[in-house]
Amino acid sequence: MSAPVIAVEDSEEQAHFDALIDADLRIEPRDWMPEAYRKTLIRQISQHAHSEIIGMQPEANWITRAPSLKRKAILIAKVQDEAGHGLYLYSAAQTLGITREEMTDQLIEGRARYSSIFNYHTPTWADMGAIGWLVDGAAICNQVPLCRASYGPYGRAMVRICKEESFHQRQGFEILLELSNGTPEQKQMAQDAVNRWYWPSLMMFGPTDDASPNSARSMAWKIKRFSNDDLRQRFVGMCVPQFEALGLECPDKNLRFDEETGQWLMSEIDWSEFDAVLDGRGPANTERLKRRREAHENGAWVREAAAAYAAKQSAKDRIAA
Repeated sequence: MSAPVIAVEDSEEQAHFDALIDADLRIEPRDWMPEAYRKTLIRQISQHAHSEIIGMQPEANWITRAPSLKRKAILIAKVQDEAGHGLYLYSAAQTLGITREEMTDQLIEGRARYSSIFNYHTPTWADMGAIGWLVDGAAICNQVPLCRASYGPYGRAMVRICKEESFHQRQGFEILLELSNGTPEQKQMAQDAVNRWYWPSLMMFGPTDDASPNSARSMAWKIKRFSNDDLRQRFVGMCVPQFEALGLECPDKNLRFDEETGQWLMSEIDWSEFDAVLDGRGPANTERLKRRREAHENGAWVREAAAAYAAKQSAKDRIAA
């Protein structure tokens, strides 16, 4: 006799959820939500958090080798920002019922993905500029609409993240601008770095719309606001005048704007490379996860000490009460 009652309650809750989405209002942790919506958010937010944490590695590698004290300080600040972004995002994901430990285990065991862009090496200082300009630029293009994500904790976390990412993008552009106005060797270094990072940056938006299994549902739920291809188009349009300002060449020699369609026509992206990197066969996949596991293991004593201190303080509070 209880089955119909549950069905009616579920139907009413679903209707309320749909009404909030249709009205462009926020879903909060206390609200009922479909299980598929919750799982989609956990997947997306945790992958985003993992990307921020793994993304610290290629840049931290250059802190001791940055060309000046000023550049070292800027890079340290940027890496610290990325750690903070990971914290905001893990905290947002925890409101959905998954623990930080579960997410960490998924990452270090290779069961969770992070952005494919961080599985490439950074052989020169110019790569710090290319990452800031292209990678963080692509991130901003993708993440600013997430400030209006239908899930409240995610959208609010993205507001601060996007503000900080805008500084990172400007820092990267400034590095490349200085190099491109330097010696011929420095300008070539900048061009080489851009050549390495341009195509992987375009891949950051994910597969084409007809090959993306999750985009349509995420857009229907207003987690995402634009499709992968729309965001990619927007990013390319932003890059074109900036290439001119830098005095660097776009690696896509076939890129042109079609006046009739209002679209940028570009060369075909090598999706086989994208698939290989996602599958764990990128240039630095093994290295990135190895270092993340080592950091987790080396930090065990800190977590244990923090837990012991928290237990001690809790016991004191109980006695005092």
